[in-house]
Amino acid sequence: MEIIIAGTGEVGGHAADVLSMAGHNVTVIDLNQERLQLLNDSLDLRTLTGHCAHYGVLEEAGVSDCDLFIAATQSDEVNMLSSFLAKAAGAKKTISRVHHTANFSLNRTAISTKLGIDDLICPEHATAMAIARHLRNPGTIALEEFGKGQIFMQRFPVSKAAPAIGKDLCDMELPHSTRLAIVESGDDVSLATARTQVSEGDIVTLIGEVKTFDTARKLFNKEKEKRITVAIMGQSSTAVWLGRALKSRLFSVRIFVDEHERAEQLAEKLPHVTIIEGDPTDTAVFAEEHLEVVDVFIAVTSDDEHNILGCAQAKTFGVGESIAVVQRTKYLHLFEHVGIDHVFSPRQVAVRAIEHLIDVGPVRSVAMFDDSVAEVYEVRPSEKAAILGKDLRTIELPTKSMIAAIRRGDRVYVPGAEDQIDQGDTVLVIGPHGINEKLLKLFTTS
Repeated sequence: MEIIIAGTGEVGGHAADVLSMAGHNVTVIDLNQERLQLLNDSLDLRTLTGHCAHYGVLEEAGVSDCDLFIAATQSDEVNMLSSFLAKAAGAKKTISRVHHTANFSLNRTAISTKLGIDDLICPEHATAMAIARHLRNPGTIALEEFGKGQIFMQRFPVSKAAPAIGKDLCDMELPHSTRLAIVESGDDVSLATARTQVSEGDIVTLIGEVKTFDTARKLFNKEKEKRITVAIMGQSSTAVWLGRALKSRLFSVRIFVDEHERAEQLAEKLPHVTIIEGDPTDTAVFAEEHLEVVDVFIAVTSDDEHNILGCAQAKTFGVGESIAVVQRTKYLHLFEHVGIDHVFSPRQVAVRAIEHLIDVGPVRSVAMFDDSVAEVYEVRPSEKAAILGKDLRTIELPTKSMIAAIRRGDRVYVPGAEDQIDQGDTVLVIGPHGINEKLLKLFTTS
């Protein structure tokens, strides 16, 4: 691919490294000649000194013939303007990095139609989602992101005397808009079929539309759920996104901030989260809030050193798991020595998100469930696919696979056996590892 990257900061520079090493032809634009020279000395790419929001500079970079334009400067406005100009000049696909929550939350269809920006990347959001995936099943996050809050997934045990025990799945009378996806019985983990039965103590993964999920859950477990306690240190946008991502009955979340005005803002934005004004690295605050008993401590401030200190202290005082966000990679080697369990780098997470967006094929794997029992596939049927307009009950999916959700415009739903796939839909399939080629044939063959 012919790729142009605007900006040599943490994300732009790392993207240039990864994409050039992957064999793409990369051109990097920046006003800082020293940074460009460092890239030129270490990578096989082309550099151009200039302002990426100047049309002449983009033309000189060859934007009219590029397959992908990535705007990754420190300015949201510059990134969005340069992406608009690049698209107008002929770039096939444009990706714009944004920092501010308001920009990332803009209507994507409107952005694409009016500004020509195909995708937005927010490192803070991507980092929060990566942490949430770590805390929850990756498949759960993939489905909820796909479902835009309309679809829910949960993994929980089957309780004693649950109504579903001993019945075939086809006889369980699940609500129309729910699916039993996976059953874990001891060491046996399998995808559910029509003849699947559950026993007390089995672990099940259930998928459903929000409106019917509770009804379906009670067929397997009526007991009160055990909540995971999470303490987040920091008032950054990453903290906000993470607070939203952990909005679930499974989590009890507290966010610690050090500014009164910001505390009030977050209390309004995150009514389901407890906002505490104070610094948990202060031992008095730590003790007063009994943070030694929380399950997870997460440090997401803008100060790498403070994040390291907070996590190291939390582990010292007995917190089960500590997670730190760091901007500068020079600190990455320190974590195993100070007892911090996990570290997330926004630049690395953002570049992985870019790589995911580059994968524009009709079938792509977007997540894997624990123990590699199944993968989540996002499928875009071709315009002439034979399966279009047919009842789902008549479609022969790969063995042990299921259609978990369909996205049609702004609507996302769990389909029934008599529903159909229409042109322009995006389909989420859960199935065994390695069925990409089978799905490709099924959803593209006319």
